[in-house]
Amino acid sequence: MAKRIKRIYNPVKFIYSLYEKYLWRQIKSGPQPRHIGVIMDGNRRFAKKIGLPVETGHKYGLKKLKELLRWMFALDIKVITLFSFSTENFNRSDSEVSSLMELFRENFLKLAEDPEIHEKKVKVKAIGRLNLLPKKIQDAIKTAEQSTSNYSEKTLQVAISYGGRHEIIDAIKKISIAYKNNELELDDIDEDLVSRFLYTSDVPDPDLIIRTSGEERLSGFMLWQSAYSELIFIDVNFPILRKIDLWRAIRTFQQRNRRYGQ
Repeated sequence: MAKRIKRIYNPVKFIYSLYEKYLWRQIKSGPQPRHIGVIMDGNRRFAKKIGLPVETGHKYGLKKLKELLRWMFALDIKVITLFSFSTENFNRSDSEVSSLMELFRENFLKLAEDPEIHEKKVKVKAIGRLNLLPKKIQDAIKTAEQSTSNYSEKTLQVAISYGGRHEIIDAIKKISIAYKNNELELDDIDEDLVSRFLYTSDVPDPDLIIRTSGEERLSGFMLWQSAYSELIFIDVNFPILRKIDLWRAIRTFQQRNRRYGQ
């Protein structure tokens, strides 16, 4: 009995639970973003703050990512794009990059077999300059993409070896080749055509972009696609992101008046 009373009377957990339910009632019937982009920042800072190796911080971040996906599935978000590794991140120490690559390999393979991914019919897709990745990562990505290629209910995009400027440059190169081959006219080049040549050509632009860790910049994430995205910056390192942080971000999104320049 004493143990049971102690569990019931944990004040922090009790208040958190009440607040979470309160937020859920506020957001569950409101307009949901079709596409959410997440800049998962703060793994390294989290680890350093509590005296853990940087590599351990990335493992904690991965564990949090699994929770985040469940929360977004509960909201029935159709497209999720995760900024997991930029082209600039290759400049980090060899040991950190090697550790991250192994985590990516393991978890693309896990995505290929994840029961929840298959139950929710989530198509997995990697975007970025994938040719810069080690072959074992490319093979793991292909396994995840092929195992979910027939799904269309939801899309999970993982931006890896990704840079927004590089994406635009790659699109310009493809358009230039098409023009050179007489496949399009100069007057055909407009916003819609450029969008069709981006890595994200088969999904809508993000309605909402969330960045954790308190940094307030996009760091090259979806530079073209984010023109009219709502931006929310959360002052919490990614591994300790809470459900109420996401719920509050959704509430803020629902309260904003999206005029698209009108």
